[in-house]
Amino acid sequence: MTANHKAIEPSGARFERDCATRAAYQSGTSNRACVLFGVMASFTRGAHAPRRVRERVGITRAFALIAIQTFAWEIQVIKAVIFDVDGTLIDSVDLHARAWQEALAHFGKRVEYERVRYQIGKGGDQLLPVFLSKEEIDDFGEKLEEYRGELFKRDYLPRVKSFPAVRELFERVKREGLQTALASSAKADELKAYKKIADIEDLVEEETSADDADKSKPHPDIFEAALARLGDPEPAEAIAVGDTPYDAEAAGKAGIKTIGFLSGGFPEEDLRAAGCIRIYRDAADLLAHYDSSPLAAQ
Repeated sequence: MTANHKAIEPSGARFERDCATRAAYQSGTSNRACVLFGVMASFTRGAHAPRRVRERVGITRAFALIAIQTFAWEIQVIKAVIFDVDGTLIDSVDLHARAWQEALAHFGKRVEYERVRYQIGKGGDQLLPVFLSKEEIDDFGEKLEEYRGELFKRDYLPRVKSFPAVRELFERVKREGLQTALASSAKADELKAYKKIADIEDLVEEETSADDADKSKPHPDIFEAALARLGDPEPAEAIAVGDTPYDAEAAGKAGIKTIGFLSGGFPEEDLRAAGCIRIYRDAADLLAHYDSSPLAAQ
């Protein structure tokens, strides 16, 4: 055995070690957990420990329970990766925002660009109620969506570009034996164009769009449809990759954890608040750190 190769630990022994580690974290007796918060376990046991130390132990245990939930998830075996598209694989968020703003204005609704941009990631069924009344949606909502779609294809789609290293990331995922799917709030015809732009037509196994869901993100329908297309793996065996809080919310409601990208322009704190377990700059950043990412949990 060379110096560059580590001995492979038997899966049974690894499982027993993981269980023991989790039990230590949960009981507050893990030296590692205590040291993280400035308290050694050997000084915290028993009724004779100083009050301030015992109080800190309580805080340590509370944080340890949160930490162990993340740790326990990260040893899950990942079998599938479900990617959002706009803002995640292709640079299109600003263009979608402009198209929606222009379409709303065409129907007499003047809305600030930043307000529209923050709603990108939702489908029209979830975006329009933010800016239109129920009566307005009933009156011209469908016409507005059609106008927006035609406008986007004509004036904005030719300007959409892929983010760097998207194809290379998909190739790495495929080499690792993971299934891939797309889960987008876009229409099916738009999704077809996006796959070509990102140069991943031959690497995507399954896909779901707004046409496959009763409700778009942040509802879980699209991710649930993606799981079904992938053969119904357990939600814990899949991981989502997206750039908006709506991706994380939708995936979370389907029981799927989410990796967040900053490439869509949403604040990191918003992505974390929505449930993203790890944040990367973009596809290239995730690829560069693949071996230490949640995707490597196999």
